[in-house]
Formats: sequence, structure tokens, C-alpha cells
Amino acid sequence: MSKGRLTENQIEIYQGNDGLTQIEVKFEQDTVWLNQKQLSELFGKDVRTINEHIQTIYKSKELDQEPTIRKFRIVQLEGNRKVARNIDHYNLDMIISVGYRVNSRQGTQFRQWATQRLKDYLVQGYAVNERRLEQKQLEVQTLKDGIRILSRAIEEKIEDSQLEWLNQFAKGLELLDDYDHEKLDAKGLSKQQAVYPDIQEYQEVVVAMKQDFQSGVFGREKDGSFQSAVSQIAKGFGEEDFYSSLEEKAATLLYLIVKNHGFVDGNKRIAAACFLLFLEKNQVLNKGDGEAIISSDALASLTLFVAASKPEEMDTVKKLIISVLNRNR
Repeated sequence: MSKGRLTENQIEIYQGNDGLTQIEVKFEQDTVWLNQKQLSELFGKDVRTINEHIQTIYKSKELDQEPTIRKFRIVQLEGNRKVARNIDHYNLDMIISVGYRVNSRQGTQFRQWATQRLKDYLVQGYAVNERRLEQKQLEVQTLKDGIRILSRAIEEKIEDSQLEWLNQFAKGLELLDDYDHEKLDAKGLSKQQAVYPDIQEYQEVVVAMKQDFQSGVFGREKDGSFQSAVSQIAKGFGEEDFYSSLEEKAATLLYLIVKNHGFVDGNKRIAAACFLLFLEKNQVLNKGDGEAIISSDALASLTLFVAASKPEEMDTVKKLIISVLNRNR
């Protein structure tokens, strides 16, 4: 394998024995930062050309300047003395954009690599760095083993009076185990015809909540995204609903109201209240003994879990909500 340019141990271009381009990107704080001199070395073009590409990218609004540029203090040797200067550095988004513009052998190699990575995402849905994955697997395996051991202890020792307190946490531990093994429930248990509160009923809940929160902008709608979230759960194709159970509809409603940010203030609180309203309207908020199907703490935790999640984690988040509702029936 022959090695291409090495840029201060951050990006390396290799030519594999099979003739294919291989590039290793070394991350620092979740991204890579290169200055114009380093970019010129990486792509085999002079600094002036690199600067022209960067300015064109900014002028065309292909990238925004603020998140893609950062100044780092660099010590340079000028004559016989060292001088520290603040030098502009550019992140990986800019590196890729410049790489698609330069006309050089290194630029071609970089485009081949970037295009292949894009294909990996499109075809496989993800790109896996196996070395980093192996390290993470060891950490995850430790957690999984701990959950299995504790769950087994509950099953074998629950009759021991000293361990009876564990019984109340058994469902939670089972849920953690299913989460780790990707066995969360994808479908809800309640398949009856749904009752949909109209938008006025949801809005009445919001109005009723305003007096409890000292905010002049609580519950003030920004656009139509709140109504869009409410209407989404009733949609389907022909006679078949997109969400076949009440639990799926409720989980989708909670997720969309939180993530759509339809209000200036109070999105999470309003989402949780509307989630409860939907369950109440469909007579599944309480179990047979009158106890609520979900505790206040669990509701707050699930709502915060939704808010902190990434878009690509939507399915997992909704499955967790559905699983909580299913197992508390």
C-alpha cells in the first residue's frame, strides 16, 4: 500500500494494493479542522486556489460560515523566531465541499472516497468503523451482562424477603434488557377504533395549563405544526391506518408535538398533556384498578427522552413509549 499526503495526522489518503482509494479521517472533538495551507497540501493545489473555492462556497450559501470556520492559535517559525498567530481552520463539511471542486489527482481520490461513503449510507443505511465498534461492543456487553445477572437474581431470589423490593423494578429491568437486545415492542396492544380529540379540545388543554406557568409566551403557536402533529395520527391509506393501535398513535403524537416545536414555549409540557388527553379519550389512561397506565415520573422521562433524541432514533424512541404503555396495562 502506498501512502498519499499526510496532513498533521488528521487526514491520510492511501492507495490500496487493489488500486482503490482509501482515506482515514482522524477526528478531534467530533470533527476535523484544517487550515488553508493544510487543504492545499491535501488536495495538491496552491493556497490561493483553495481560498477561491472557500469564498465561492460561502457566497453561494452552500455552507454557512459560522459553524464551518474556527480560529486556532498556531506557532510558526519566521526567520529565527517563533510567532503565534490565530489562523482560520475549516471543518469536515468544508473539506468535503472543497474536495468536490478541486481539479487534481488528490481531489479525484478524495471524491472517490467521499462518493463511496455516500453509497455506503444509501445502500446500507449506515457506515461502520469496525475498530471503534469493537471498543463500544465491550462497553455495551458489560451493561447487558449486568442487566441479565440482575434480572436472573430477581427471578431466582424474589421469594427472599430481603430482595422483595426488587420486584417493583422488574418491569423496568426487563425493558432495559429488551432495549439492549433491540426487542422493544413495535406494535401496540389496543387495536380498537380510535377516538380523536378535535383541535379545540387540545387547545383547551393548552389554555388551562397557561395559568400554571408564568410565561407570556407559553402555548403561543408559531405556525401550523401543532395542528399537523395532531392530524397526523389519524391518517392512513384507504381503510388502513398508518398507526394500527392506540399505543402507536399516542407515541407518535407525543413525539411529533415535542419535535415539531410548534409553540414559542412549553412544547414538552404541552406534548405530555396532549398525550394524556388522547389516552383518556380512548379510555386507556387508567388500568382496571383505576391506577394510571403511566406515572408522572415515567411521563416526564419519556418526554425528555423524545426531546433529547436524534431524528434517526425516532423508531427506537417510539418503540420505547409503546413498550411502556403495553407492559403497564
